[in-house]
Amino acid sequence: MLEKVITVVKEVAQQVIMPRYLQVDRQLKSDGSFFTEADVAAQNALLYELQKIYPAATMGEEMSRQEQEEQWTQGKAGLWSVDPIDGTSNFLNGLPYFAISVALMEQGRGVLGVIYNPVADEMFYATKGGGAFLNGTALPIKKYVPTLSSAMANVDLKRLDRKFAARVAAYPPYASQRNYGACALEWCYTAAGYFDLYLHGGQKPWDYAAGSLILEEAGGKMCGFDQDDYWAGSPWQRSVIAALDPGLFTQWRDWVRENRKE
Repeated sequence: MLEKVITVVKEVAQQVIMPRYLQVDRQLKSDGSFFTEADVAAQNALLYELQKIYPAATMGEEMSRQEQEEQWTQGKAGLWSVDPIDGTSNFLNGLPYFAISVALMEQGRGVLGVIYNPVADEMFYATKGGGAFLNGTALPIKKYVPTLSSAMANVDLKRLDRKFAARVAAYPPYASQRNYGACALEWCYTAAGYFDLYLHGGQKPWDYAAGSLILEEAGGKMCGFDQDDYWAGSPWQRSVIAALDPGLFTQWRDWVRENRKE
Protein backbone atom coordinates (compact mmCIF):
# COMPACT_ATOMS: atom_id res chain seq x y z
CA MET A 1 0.00 0.00 0.00
CA LEU A 2 2.81 2.43 0.87
CA GLU A 3 4.45 2.02 -2.53
CA LYS A 4 1.13 2.63 -4.27
CA VAL A 5 0.49 5.80 -2.26
CA ILE A 6 3.98 7.11 -3.03
CA THR A 7 3.37 6.48 -6.74
CA VAL A 8 0.02 8.32 -6.66
CA VAL A 9 1.48 11.28 -4.79
CA LYS A 10 4.35 11.64 -7.29
CA GLU A 11 2.01 11.38 -10.25
CA VAL A 12 -0.36 14.03 -8.90
CA ALA A 13 2.60 16.31 -8.18
CA GLN A 14 3.96 15.90 -11.70
CA GLN A 15 0.70 15.96 -13.63
CA VAL A 16 -1.56 18.26 -11.62
CA ILE A 17 0.45 20.52 -9.31
CA MET A 18 3.75 21.43 -10.94
CA PRO A 19 2.25 22.39 -14.35
CA ARG A 20 0.23 24.99 -12.41
CA TYR A 21 3.18 26.31 -10.37
CA LEU A 22 3.22 30.13 -10.79
CA GLN A 23 0.36 29.78 -13.28
CA VAL A 24 -2.74 30.13 -11.09
CA ASP A 25 -4.54 32.94 -9.31
CA ARG A 26 -5.21 33.00 -5.60
CA GLN A 27 -8.67 32.79 -4.09
CA LEU A 28 -9.79 33.39 -0.51
CA LYS A 29 -11.55 30.87 1.71
CA SER A 30 -13.98 31.92 4.43
CA ASP A 31 -11.23 31.69 7.08
CA GLY A 32 -9.04 34.13 5.15
CA SER A 33 -6.52 31.56 3.91
CA PHE A 34 -5.62 31.13 0.25
CA PHE A 35 -6.47 28.33 -2.15
CA THR A 36 -6.07 27.84 -5.89
CA GLU A 37 -7.47 25.67 -8.65
CA ALA A 38 -4.33 23.57 -8.19
CA ASP A 39 -5.36 22.75 -4.59
CA VAL A 40 -8.82 21.64 -5.69
CA ALA A 41 -7.63 19.67 -8.72
CA ALA A 42 -4.91 17.92 -6.73
CA GLN A 43 -7.29 17.05 -3.90
CA ASN A 44 -9.82 15.55 -6.30
CA ALA A 45 -7.13 13.51 -8.06
CA LEU A 46 -5.63 12.26 -4.79
CA LEU A 47 -8.90 11.23 -3.20
CA TYR A 48 -10.02 9.45 -6.36
CA GLU A 49 -6.79 7.44 -6.64
CA LEU A 50 -6.52 6.71 -2.91
CA GLN A 51 -9.99 5.17 -2.93
CA LYS A 52 -8.72 2.67 -5.51
CA ILE A 53 -5.86 1.68 -3.20
CA TYR A 54 -7.99 1.34 -0.07
CA PRO A 55 -11.70 2.23 0.14
CA ALA A 56 -12.19 4.40 3.21
CA ALA A 57 -13.65 7.74 4.24
CA THR A 58 -11.82 10.69 2.68
CA MET A 59 -11.13 14.13 4.13
CA GLY A 60 -9.34 16.98 2.37
CA GLU A 61 -8.40 20.49 3.44
CA GLU A 62 -10.42 22.01 0.60
CA MET A 63 -13.70 20.41 1.71
CA SER A 64 -16.25 22.38 3.69
CA ARG A 65 -16.04 22.11 7.47
CA GLN A 66 -19.31 20.16 7.50
CA GLU A 67 -17.94 17.65 4.97
CA GLN A 68 -14.72 17.32 6.94
CA GLU A 69 -16.52 16.64 10.20
CA GLU A 70 -18.82 14.10 8.54
CA GLN A 71 -15.89 12.23 7.03
CA TRP A 72 -13.96 12.36 10.32
CA THR A 73 -16.92 10.79 12.13
CA GLN A 74 -17.36 8.12 9.47
CA GLY A 75 -13.65 7.35 9.28
CA LYS A 76 -12.79 6.01 12.73
CA ALA A 77 -11.81 2.63 11.27
CA GLY A 78 -10.14 4.16 8.23
CA LEU A 79 -9.75 7.70 6.88
CA TRP A 80 -7.63 9.19 4.13
CA SER A 81 -6.56 12.68 5.25
CA VAL A 82 -5.17 14.88 2.48
CA ASP A 83 -3.60 18.30 2.21
CA PRO A 84 -3.15 18.70 -1.56
CA ILE A 85 -0.77 21.66 -1.26
CA ASP A 86 0.54 22.40 2.21
CA GLY A 87 2.09 25.84 1.89
CA THR A 88 -0.26 27.35 -0.69
CA SER A 89 1.05 30.88 -0.06
CA ASN A 90 4.57 29.66 -0.88
CA PHE A 91 3.24 27.89 -3.98
CA LEU A 92 1.57 31.10 -5.14
CA ASN A 93 4.62 33.28 -4.53
CA GLY A 94 7.15 30.95 -6.11
CA LEU A 95 8.83 29.86 -2.88
CA PRO A 96 9.96 26.23 -3.32
CA TYR A 97 8.73 25.06 0.09
CA PHE A 98 5.40 23.29 -0.20
CA ALA A 99 4.26 19.69 -0.16
CA ILE A 100 1.55 17.12 -0.71
CA SER A 101 0.58 15.44 2.55
CA VAL A 102 -1.36 12.15 2.65
CA ALA A 103 -2.14 9.98 5.66
CA LEU A 104 -4.22 6.92 6.34
CA MET A 105 -5.66 7.33 9.82
CA GLU A 106 -7.26 4.83 12.18
CA GLN A 107 -8.96 5.90 15.41
CA GLY A 108 -7.77 9.46 14.78
CA ARG A 109 -4.07 8.65 14.36
CA GLY A 110 -1.86 8.15 11.34
CA VAL A 111 -0.81 4.61 10.46
CA LEU A 112 0.66 5.51 7.06
CA GLY A 113 2.05 8.89 6.07
CA VAL A 114 3.55 10.30 2.87
CA ILE A 115 4.77 13.88 2.46
CA TYR A 116 6.35 15.02 -0.81
CA ASN A 117 8.12 18.25 -1.72
CA PRO A 118 8.06 18.10 -5.55
CA VAL A 119 10.53 20.95 -6.07
CA ALA A 120 13.28 19.33 -3.99
CA ASP A 121 12.09 15.78 -4.82
CA GLU A 122 11.97 14.98 -1.09
CA MET A 123 9.74 12.01 -0.36
CA PHE A 124 9.20 11.48 3.37
CA TYR A 125 7.19 8.46 4.46
CA ALA A 126 6.43 6.20 7.40
CA THR A 127 4.18 3.36 8.51
CA LYS A 128 3.21 2.59 12.08
CA GLY A 129 5.99 0.46 13.55
CA GLY A 130 7.91 0.48 10.28
CA GLY A 131 10.23 3.45 10.73
CA ALA A 132 10.47 6.74 8.85
CA PHE A 133 12.42 7.47 5.68
CA LEU A 134 13.50 10.18 3.24
CA ASN A 135 14.00 8.85 -0.29
CA GLY A 136 14.92 5.45 1.10
CA THR A 137 17.25 6.68 3.86
CA ALA A 138 16.15 6.05 7.43
CA LEU A 139 15.41 9.10 9.58
CA PRO A 140 16.91 10.94 11.29
CA ILE A 141 19.52 12.16 8.80
CA LYS A 142 21.33 14.43 11.29
CA LYS A 143 21.92 12.98 14.75
CA TYR A 144 23.84 15.80 16.44
CA VAL A 145 22.12 16.81 19.68
CA PRO A 146 22.68 20.43 20.69
CA THR A 147 22.05 22.08 24.01
CA LEU A 148 18.80 24.03 24.20
CA SER A 149 20.74 27.28 23.92
CA SER A 150 22.44 26.19 20.68
CA ALA A 151 19.39 24.59 19.04
CA MET A 152 17.68 25.49 15.75
CA ALA A 153 13.92 25.90 16.20
CA ASN A 154 10.99 26.03 13.82
CA VAL A 155 8.39 28.29 15.45
CA ASP A 156 5.12 29.51 13.96
CA LEU A 157 4.79 32.78 15.86
CA LYS A 158 1.51 33.92 14.31
CA ARG A 159 -0.41 31.01 15.84
CA LEU A 160 0.79 31.73 19.37
CA ASP A 161 -1.04 34.12 21.65
CA ARG A 162 0.40 37.61 21.36
CA LYS A 163 2.05 37.85 24.76
CA PHE A 164 3.78 34.49 24.51
CA ALA A 165 4.80 35.09 20.88
CA ALA A 166 6.46 38.34 21.93
CA ARG A 167 8.35 36.54 24.67
CA VAL A 168 9.52 33.79 22.32
CA ALA A 169 10.67 36.37 19.78
CA ALA A 170 12.44 38.62 22.28
CA TYR A 171 13.85 36.06 24.74
CA PRO A 172 14.21 32.72 22.95
CA PRO A 173 15.99 29.87 24.75
CA TYR A 174 17.44 28.60 21.46
CA ALA A 175 20.13 29.94 19.11
CA SER A 176 18.15 30.43 15.90
CA GLN A 177 14.58 30.27 14.62
CA ARG A 178 12.92 29.66 11.24
CA ASN A 179 9.39 29.38 9.88
CA TYR A 180 8.83 28.61 6.22
CA GLY A 181 5.06 28.15 6.21
CA ALA A 182 4.33 24.47 5.53
CA CYS A 183 3.36 22.36 8.55
CA ALA A 184 3.90 19.02 6.86
CA LEU A 185 7.50 19.80 5.99
CA GLU A 186 8.12 21.28 9.43
CA TRP A 187 7.29 17.90 10.97
CA CYS A 188 9.52 16.13 8.46
CA TYR A 189 12.48 18.46 8.89
CA THR A 190 12.25 17.97 12.64
CA ALA A 191 12.17 14.20 12.11
CA ALA A 192 15.22 14.47 9.86
CA GLY A 193 17.11 16.48 12.47
CA TYR A 194 17.31 19.63 10.34
CA PHE A 195 15.31 21.41 13.04
CA ASP A 196 16.04 20.57 16.66
CA LEU A 197 12.82 22.04 18.09
CA TYR A 198 9.29 22.58 16.80
CA LEU A 199 6.48 24.79 18.11
CA HIS A 200 3.04 25.42 16.62
CA GLY A 201 -0.05 26.92 18.21
CA GLY A 202 -2.80 24.96 16.46
CA GLN A 203 -3.11 22.43 13.67
CA LYS A 204 -5.92 20.54 11.97
CA PRO A 205 -5.82 16.83 11.08
CA TRP A 206 -4.34 17.27 7.59
CA ASP A 207 -1.55 19.38 9.14
CA TYR A 208 -0.41 16.71 11.61
CA ALA A 209 -1.75 13.34 10.36
CA ALA A 210 1.25 12.30 8.29
CA GLY A 211 3.94 14.47 9.90
CA SER A 212 3.31 13.38 13.48
CA LEU A 213 3.66 9.73 12.43
CA ILE A 214 6.92 10.46 10.60
CA LEU A 215 8.35 12.22 13.65
CA GLU A 216 7.26 9.43 16.00
CA GLU A 217 8.74 6.75 13.76
CA ALA A 218 12.01 8.72 13.61
CA GLY A 219 12.16 8.56 17.42
CA GLY A 220 10.95 12.09 18.15
CA LYS A 221 8.73 13.26 20.99
CA MET A 222 5.73 15.59 21.01
CA CYS A 223 3.00 16.91 23.28
CA GLY A 224 0.47 19.71 23.47
CA PHE A 225 0.70 22.99 25.32
CA ASP A 226 -1.38 21.75 28.23
CA GLN A 227 -1.17 17.96 28.11
CA ASP A 228 1.60 15.40 27.78
CA ASP A 229 -0.66 13.19 25.67
CA TYR A 230 -0.45 14.84 22.27
CA TRP A 231 -3.68 13.10 21.23
CA ALA A 232 -5.79 14.53 24.03
CA GLY A 233 -8.19 17.37 23.31
CA SER A 234 -9.86 18.50 20.10
CA PRO A 235 -8.48 17.01 16.86
CA TRP A 236 -9.35 20.27 15.10
CA GLN A 237 -6.93 22.47 17.09
CA ARG A 238 -3.80 20.62 18.24
CA SER A 239 -0.88 22.61 19.61
CA VAL A 240 2.59 21.13 19.13
CA ILE A 241 5.73 21.08 21.26
CA ALA A 242 8.19 18.67 19.68
CA ALA A 243 11.82 17.69 19.34
CA LEU A 244 13.74 14.79 17.89
CA ASP A 245 15.91 14.15 20.95
CA PRO A 246 13.95 13.05 24.08
CA GLY A 247 16.19 14.95 26.50
CA LEU A 248 16.01 18.14 24.47
CA PHE A 249 12.26 17.68 24.15
CA THR A 250 11.86 17.67 27.94
CA GLN A 251 13.82 20.92 28.29
CA TRP A 252 11.86 22.55 25.43
CA ARG A 253 8.47 21.44 26.80
CA ASP A 254 9.29 22.73 30.28
CA TRP A 255 10.50 26.09 28.95
CA VAL A 256 7.38 26.57 26.79
CA ARG A 257 4.97 25.70 29.58
CA GLU A 258 6.71 27.86 32.15
CA ASN A 259 6.88 30.88 29.86
CA ARG A 260 3.29 30.56 28.68
CA LYS A 261 2.19 31.08 32.29
CA GLU A 262 3.97 34.40 32.69
